[in-house]
Amino acid sequence: MEPWLQPPAVQQARRICASFQRWTGRSLLPDAPEDELDLAQQLFHWPQPVLSHGCEADPILNYGNHAALTLWELPWTELVQLPSRLTAEPIAQEERARLLAEAARQGYANNYSGVRISRSGRRFRIENAWIWTVLDERGTPVGQAATFDQWQFL
Repeated sequence: MEPWLQPPAVQQARRICASFQRWTGRSLLPDAPEDELDLAQQLFHWPQPVLSHGCEADPILNYGNHAALTLWELPWTELVQLPSRLTAEPIAQEERARLLAEAARQGYANNYSGVRISRSGRRFRIENAWIWTVLDERGTPVGQAATFDQWQFL
């Protein structure tokens, strides 16, 4: 079975979508299905990169859809072990940390742009990024997620 169809990944996909809806009043996916497996499949194959991390002291990525895996040049097994700060170059990590803190305070932040780096060192600029707090079924924060619809290789 594909890793993104395993129960923890399906649960995370549901939380990502439900939390985005809660904070923004908008659906992350057009015509999001009610069925969890269909939702997980649609999110994984959505053309916009979607990533999320947990609440650890040094947050670890716990979800990445196909577009994110391709952009960061990582297989699922490596992505879900990667500290999320390593998705940005060291010089960009301070700005990234500021944005994550803003999203934590407000529930979400949007219109962020910044430079990211793939596993091979390929740099790319993301545009129009949304970052939001991911909530569990009780409304407790369990991490943050991000998506963006534009990127350009540098």
